[in-house]
Amino acid sequence: MAGIDDIMQKVLEALPYRLTLDDGIEAARAGFRDLPRPPAHPEVAAADRRIDGPAGPLAVRVYTPPTAGPAAPAVLFLHGGGFVVGDLDSYDGMARRHAAGADAVVVSVDYRLAPEHPFPAAAEDAFAATEWLAEHADELGVDPNRLAVAGDSAGGNLAAGVAQRARDAGLALAFQLLWYPTVMWDPSLPSFTENADAPILSTADVAALSLVYAGHLDLTDPPAALAPGRAAQLAGLAPAHVAVAGHDPLRDDGARYAELLRAAGVAVTLDVAANLMHGYVAYAGVVPAATAATDRGLAALRAALHPAAAAE
Repeated sequence: MAGIDDIMQKVLEALPYRLTLDDGIEAARAGFRDLPRPPAHPEVAAADRRIDGPAGPLAVRVYTPPTAGPAAPAVLFLHGGGFVVGDLDSYDGMARRHAAGADAVVVSVDYRLAPEHPFPAAAEDAFAATEWLAEHADELGVDPNRLAVAGDSAGGNLAAGVAQRARDAGLALAFQLLWYPTVMWDPSLPSFTENADAPILSTADVAALSLVYAGHLDLTDPPAALAPGRAAQLAGLAPAHVAVAGHDPLRDDGARYAELLRAAGVAVTLDVAANLMHGYVAYAGVVPAATAATDRGLAALRAALHPAAAAE
C-alpha cells in the first residue's frame, strides 16, 4: 500500500488529531467541535428546521445550492463521528460540499448520539428523516424520484442501513454514497491489523467507539440493523459508490461490502484512495489528493441524480 500523500502528511503533522475517547466523551466532543474547518461554498443557502423524530423533535439543516431549480434532486446526509461526536455545525462544510458537488438539496440530520442514546437511536433517527424527506418532497421543492443518501464513517453505516430499510419499505432511492463506512463489524479483516495505529482513527479507537454505541449487543454476531454488511439480502439496493482509504482500519470493511453488493447484482463502484486515511473528505479543498478523491465520489452522486446530463 502506498504511503500517505506527502501534503496530507504535512497537514497531519501540523494539526494532529485522533477520534479517541481516551480523555472521555465530553473531551472527544469538544476536541472534534474545535477543529479548524475552512469555509466551504458560502453560496449554498442553509435553513435549520425541526421535524418529528422517533423520540421527539429532530433537528435538520436544509442546504440549497443557487443552481437548484424546481424539482431538484435531494440527498439525505448523515455525519460521521463514531456515533458519539459530531453535529450540524461541525459538518456544515461537508454538507455544503455535497450540495454544491451534486447540485442537489441536502438535508443534514442531527441524529441522537451515544452513550446517551445507544443503538438503535441513530439508525431510527436516520430513517425517520429519510421518510420525512420523501413525504415532504413537494414542500421542499425536490423530486421524490431522485432521492439519495450519503454518509461518512458512522454516517456511512447509517446511510447503508437507510438504503436497506428504504428498499424493504418500497421507498426508492437513486443512489447511496458511502464514505469509508463501518458496515461489516468484523475486526478480523486485515486492515484492522495493518492500520492499527493509523492517523485520525486507530483500531483501538474503533473498538472503544463501538462499545459506547452498541456494547449492549453481542458484537461478535451483530444484527443487520447494526451491521448492514451482515444482511441476508442485498439484492435490489440502490446503486452505490463506496469510498475507502488505504491507511484506515475500516478500509477492508467498506471494500468487503462493495464486493457483497456487486455479488448481489447491485451496481457499485469501489474507490480506493490508497494514499489517504480515514476522514479525508474533511481535508477536501486543502489537500489536493483529498480533493480529488472527494470529487470522484461527488461526481458519482451527481451523475446518479442528474442522469440526463450525465448521458450527454
